[in-house]
Amino acid sequence: MAEPEMCPHLDSIGEVTKEDLLEKSKGTCQSCGAGGPNLWACLQSDCQYVGCGESFSDHSTLHAQAEKHNLTVNLTTFRIWCYVCEREVFLEHRPALLPVHAAPHTCKASEQEAPPQPLSHPLKGVPIAVAEDEGSESEEDEVKPRGLTGMKNIGNSCYMNAALQALSNCPPLTQFFLDCSGLVRTDKKPALCKSYQKLISELWHKKRPSYVVPTSLSHGIKLVNPMFRGYAQQDTQEFLRCLMDQLHEELKEPLTECSMSGEGSDEPDNEVTMSQTQSTPCSPVRTLQELHPKLSSSPPRSSPLRSAGPAYAFKKAQLLLSAKKKKQSHFRSVISDIFDGSILSLVQCLTCDRVSTTVETFQDLSLPIPGKEDLAKLHSSIHQNLPVKTGVCPDTYGSQGWVTFFMDSIRRFVVSCIPTWFWGPMVTLEDCLAAFFAADELKGDNMYSCERCKKLRNGVKFCKVLRLPEILCIHLKRFRHEVMYSFKISSHVSFPLEGLDMRPFLAKESPSQVTTYDLLSVICHHGTAGSGHYIAYCQNVINGQWYEFDDQYVTEVHETVVQNAEAYVLFYRKSSEESVRERQKVVALASMKEPSLLQFYISREWLNKFNTFTEPGPISNHTFLCQHGGIPPNKYNYVDDLVVIVPQNVWEYLYNSFGGGPAVNHLYMCAICQVEIEALAKRRKTEIDTFIKLNKEFQAEEAPTVILCISMQWFREWEGFVKGKDNEPPGPIDNSKIGVMKGGHIQLKQGADYGQISEETWQYLLGIYGGGPEIAVRQTVAPADPDSLHGERKIEAETRAL
Repeated sequence: MAEPEMCPHLDSIGEVTKEDLLEKSKGTCQSCGAGGPNLWACLQSDCQYVGCGESFSDHSTLHAQAEKHNLTVNLTTFRIWCYVCEREVFLEHRPALLPVHAAPHTCKASEQEAPPQPLSHPLKGVPIAVAEDEGSESEEDEVKPRGLTGMKNIGNSCYMNAALQALSNCPPLTQFFLDCSGLVRTDKKPALCKSYQKLISELWHKKRPSYVVPTSLSHGIKLVNPMFRGYAQQDTQEFLRCLMDQLHEELKEPLTECSMSGEGSDEPDNEVTMSQTQSTPCSPVRTLQELHPKLSSSPPRSSPLRSAGPAYAFKKAQLLLSAKKKKQSHFRSVISDIFDGSILSLVQCLTCDRVSTTVETFQDLSLPIPGKEDLAKLHSSIHQNLPVKTGVCPDTYGSQGWVTFFMDSIRRFVVSCIPTWFWGPMVTLEDCLAAFFAADELKGDNMYSCERCKKLRNGVKFCKVLRLPEILCIHLKRFRHEVMYSFKISSHVSFPLEGLDMRPFLAKESPSQVTTYDLLSVICHHGTAGSGHYIAYCQNVINGQWYEFDDQYVTEVHETVVQNAEAYVLFYRKSSEESVRERQKVVALASMKEPSLLQFYISREWLNKFNTFTEPGPISNHTFLCQHGGIPPNKYNYVDDLVVIVPQNVWEYLYNSFGGGPAVNHLYMCAICQVEIEALAKRRKTEIDTFIKLNKEFQAEEAPTVILCISMQWFREWEGFVKGKDNEPPGPIDNSKIGVMKGGHIQLKQGADYGQISEETWQYLLGIYGGGPEIAVRQTVAPADPDSLHGERKIEAETRAL
């Protein structure tokens, strides 16, 4: 694509700094006093005019026409428009001005124009390498930041670009796609995982361009989810959920050991510990594979359920779970390993004190933003998470002392007394978490059906985190959608860059040891509920600096800019100095080059997890082993992508530290699995050939005496199995959804999704899979009895005679 012509009017721009524009964005229109967002600042030298846009009286355009000032910049999106050229322009050679991208004047309130034209990157070129790059890097290259590649806006796609940049700066996920590329295999369409892998490789390549165009991934997500088709602005959080669900679906692997969390009946842990750990610096740590070329990295199993997150309600901690097939609970992927956590929900009957529990999986926490009255309720009750009738009053602030308790009480009291119109409620991320996990009284129309009392009772519901994810994704509910209108909650929510402590919200049954998190990235939305622009702030994992990702523009920013951002989605990563020390110890062992008689194979995926997780869990070599201890035949041809060779001293240290396994120092194809595969192929061929033969005979019958029904839902599962699309055979035939009881007999339900098969076909499938019930649409008509027919004729003759 040809480079756009330079705008000849850029010479009229005066010296403008980022601080100048940020200060002007807080002001109002100088003609009518209208406030933001989407004010426009004149860029004419020595002109300080700020005017409103089309959503008000468009004084910015009137000013430009009257004063013959050609260039203006949007103070929300920072996109620039030339009135003479009548197009968006870019500042390729003007480093003094804020290096951000411009917006057409004809669309000041939203991004509805064609995507911006290509532009050289505003930052100094920074080389980057991925694991597969040939040649060694110098020490200087190792500490240079990577991943500072922008993404072109391809038509209102800022929601997608911001989400992708936030995910790109999640080290466990990105390192998996860089170091474990051989595991990114799927035959499922549209193979979004391969498009994502290609994008990550481009973003983190040492010879990166200033920006990339994510066309392939955009096309793939639109195939899967029609809601993203067209060029309308979409919600970045919806995009994140759809993308991660699809990546999980394409990369999922069956669990060899189903480690689903059990249910508990104990009361949740109400003791709040405010311990803080030192955050880990973001300076690069040499990983094991850097010293040992055959070594690489990644994650094993965790709860594999997908979750859509909680429903909107300040007082109710209900999770909105996406419906998935039961058999999906036996799968895991790198997505579920990194992002899935679980919540223990408890309901206590206030009559009999019975506590019932459920465990629900979440991929993100959708938190309400409490208003002034909600904050006052939260701050007035320290023990708001306690069951009403337990009578337990732990010393919540015991670990900090009464001085801390009084200081905290005074601060919260003062904040709650300040009028909203004067200062606005002081809302913290911890307040949002407390609102989400607050106890909910179940009474009146919302009474609880107690299983012990066998009737509706008053109750109390509360929840705690059972298992913390490696990366905690938090969504702040800024948008409310009513029947007739939508609005945005623009309240500032303060959030910590380091040391977010989740211990107060942890169940005592939780196995999670590390409970503190550091911020990785934050996605922000500028504008209103109807229109706006998304950007992301991300911390670079190599140099620890914060950067603003605004479509193809990447700009270094100070951390105070991030702290003052209007957060919409936040990504936090577990923080642990102990995990850093473990990695350094293993690197030291690998560099000793001790001669050993045995070399061991270890899962490349688990090793990547060891390098990027704070809690990698036990060694899991089942990613490349079958249940018999050999290599599955379907993985044997690419086993080099699945394993890494480690020396004996490294293996012994990892095994003694983390357990798991099993130990493997010899790779061989499993003969038992090969026999099973051949038997499975023979079974599939027999079943499909027999069905085709019987169905042809059925179709040839002109007047079949019996036609039986079969559920198409079950039939499609069976068809997927015999055609090799699904490895698991279907369960018993289930016709329950297509039948209904009438007069003591099962009949076909009206509008049911069913197919018609012969009695022979039914008996064949029933003999293999069992199930039922049998439902017929045409039964045999019994022939008339000759004796009764003769009697009827005799009566008829006698009647005629009379």
